[in-house]
Amino acid sequence: MNRFNLILRFFSVLVLIASVAGCAGGKTYESTGEYFDNSVLTAKVKATILGDSRLKMMQIDVDSYKGVVLLSGFVDSAAAAQRAVDVVRKIKGVKSVNNSLVVK
Repeated sequence: MNRFNLILRFFSVLVLIASVAGCAGGKTYESTGEYFDNSVLTAKVKATILGDSRLKMMQIDVDSYKGVVLLSGFVDSAAAAQRAVDVVRKIKGVKSVNNSLVVK
C-alpha cells in the first residue's frame, strides 16, 4: 500500500508539472492568460469602433497578439483609417497598432 501511494504521488506531481508548463507562453505563442487578455482587448477594440459613429459602418476586422492590435478591412477614406488608428491607440492595454486598412 505504501508503494502504491508513492507511485500515485509521483504521477500526481508529474501531471501538475505538465499542466503548468503547458500554460506558459513564448515568443511565437501565447500563454493561456495572454490568450484571454488578447480576447478581451479585441472585444474592447471592436466595441469602441462600433461605438464611434464615423467608424461603425466600416468593414474593419480586429485581431490582437500580446497587446499589438491589427486593423484590417476596408474603409471609405484615408481619414477614416487614421481615425480608426487614433481611436484604438487610446484604449488601455494597446501597445501598438498595425494598420492594414484598405481605402475603397
